[in-house]
Amino acid sequence: MNSGDAWINRFVLHGRSNGIRASPRSTLTSAADPLKTHGVKRFIPATFVVLWATGFIGARYAMPWAEPFTFLAARFVLAAILLAVLMLVLGSKRATRKEALHATGAGVLMHGVYLGAVFWAIHRGMPAGFSALIVGLQPLITAVLAGKFLGEAILPRHWAGLGIGLIGIVIVLWPKLGALGGGVTAATLAASLVSVLGMSAGTIWQKRFASGGDLVAATMWQYVGGASVMILASLAFETRTVVINGELIFAMAWLVLVLSLGAIFLLMVMIRDGEMSKVASLFYLVPAVTAIIAWALFDEQLNALQIAGMAIATFGVGLATARQAKGRTEELRN
Repeated sequence: MNSGDAWINRFVLHGRSNGIRASPRSTLTSAADPLKTHGVKRFIPATFVVLWATGFIGARYAMPWAEPFTFLAARFVLAAILLAVLMLVLGSKRATRKEALHATGAGVLMHGVYLGAVFWAIHRGMPAGFSALIVGLQPLITAVLAGKFLGEAILPRHWAGLGIGLIGIVIVLWPKLGALGGGVTAATLAASLVSVLGMSAGTIWQKRFASGGDLVAATMWQYVGGASVMILASLAFETRTVVINGELIFAMAWLVLVLSLGAIFLLMVMIRDGEMSKVASLFYLVPAVTAIIAWALFDEQLNALQIAGMAIATFGVGLATARQAKGRTEELRN
């Protein structure tokens, strides 16, 4: 037995012990353990946060030149095509009908509802930094849903963190609520909240029903689900007017290659590894990173009160997710 065969056998045994159906033919699926062995995998969370934060910036560049649902429909179709080609190149295992249906359902929520609502709000003037800040509530909502549907304990300290996080969000948004032309309206706030619910429900769905099988195939079917929703929304609500220019092309290329392929693949790897509370907690870092990028590129300012509110929100989320992670560790030890 050569060293390559020994490595594959170790990977298969590891996958079976964790309920993961691995295919030696899938390069991306089989590559997860070597990353961990060589210490590269520890950089995935930080890389994911930075890449995910740039998604809001990409939306800001794209939205003046294309309607949100039309843009996202094109983005998801391109991502699905690229992943289908990647499957052929890598010889990835095809998803079963059940796996494809569950991955499509997760994609409807994680891509269609989540990104559709985010892009719609930014298209109507919601600042990228504030949109990211609202989405920063995602780990708390995910934790609540995980308690309901995945059986994770929701402890008193978690509820305290939820309340503190909400107070922080209100403090940050309050100065903008009355700003004329600020883009922060009841409609854009509602859309941002819908996006949070969509992402939270989608990650829970992905964890509970669609975390097995080949990652490339699952991600491709996710984009099939997201594209279906966006195509229908574009046909129903938009004129499908697009202005082709450098900013739009850059935004599309960045969002397809870096976000739809890179960041989403990292997210799928982390969800598959089974640490939902840890994965969810990463999202509370996104608003701060997005705010810094938006400040550098678009001069979106935050006053002292709003910075204090961001700190309070971050503390609340950290309090809740840290407590939940501790509870999860004790559960795994029992």
